[in-house]
Amino acid sequence: MAKEPLNHRKEWTGPELKQLKQLARENTPTRVVALKLKRTPAAIAQKASVEGISLKPTNQRPYGSKRR
Repeated sequence: MAKEPLNHRKEWTGPELKQLKQLARENTPTRVVALKLKRTPAAIAQKASVEGISLKPTNQRPYGSKRR
């Protein structure tokens, strides 16, 4: 069985939410955010969705568009 994350089922704190917003603003990948906050990528995505925080990278090309 997989090991549970350190913050499994714990409430989000104010500083954690602030850090999530900051990392999302900096286009940090979800997996990296999860490592920094010691939560799963699914938990990060869920909380970002609830809070209305976009995790979509703003500085990358969409998949499938090639530069010619």
